[in-house]
Amino acid sequence: MTLVIIRTAIIFFTLLLLMRLMGKRQIGEMQPFELVITLLIAELICIPMADTSIPLLYGVVSVVTIFILHGLVMLADLKLKPLKSLISGKPSLVINKNGIDDYQLKKNNLDVTDLIGSLRAAGYFSLDGVNYALYESNGTFSALPREDYEAAQDSLPLVIIDNGCFDEKNLAVAGLSRPFFEDVLRRQGVKTHKRVLVMTADGTGKIYLQIKGEKYRTFRVSYPGGRTW
Repeated sequence: MTLVIIRTAIIFFTLLLLMRLMGKRQIGEMQPFELVITLLIAELICIPMADTSIPLLYGVVSVVTIFILHGLVMLADLKLKPLKSLISGKPSLVINKNGIDDYQLKKNNLDVTDLIGSLRAAGYFSLDGVNYALYESNGTFSALPREDYEAAQDSLPLVIIDNGCFDEKNLAVAGLSRPFFEDVLRRQGVKTHKRVLVMTADGTGKIYLQIKGEKYRTFRVSYPGGRTW
């Protein structure tokens, strides 16, 4: 038991020293290669920590080797610009002046629901409340709001159509029917909801509509019975 405690303490302080030497970014928002290194270190350390038959030096040497490789990759990331995007990736602009960039979403294995969740977490509840939005290479989300974005957020928008499919749960929450929104689409010149990338509706009657491959549009409708939320 004493041997295990001593080995664990040695590994702990070795890791603490190396993580400090790796810099603040390693313990903050990590780039993809840094996440790989962190996971690899955790795996290498667990082996000698749990199995006393394995020399402790093996684990320490493995971690120090990872530390050296980390330094080399960091140097390449900072000094060799062509390799920077290959090593760390590039930011992905997912909302622009035309609306949602579906290609960038798919490229990052995201969908409209993921994007709307990121917007809400950043304090933006309406898709037309921001001019630009992007995911950084380390996965964090950033958005540039419109000057009047607060005025665009009169009520909580509900996703009615997501990538050509009606959201039955949100239809029930809104108390509105598919035929109502199908009629709205027809009046907008859209023959089928399958062409819709996203359609949201808020409690004041404001509709955000983006057809696949087209610029988004916003307009207002009157709900049956003067319904609001």
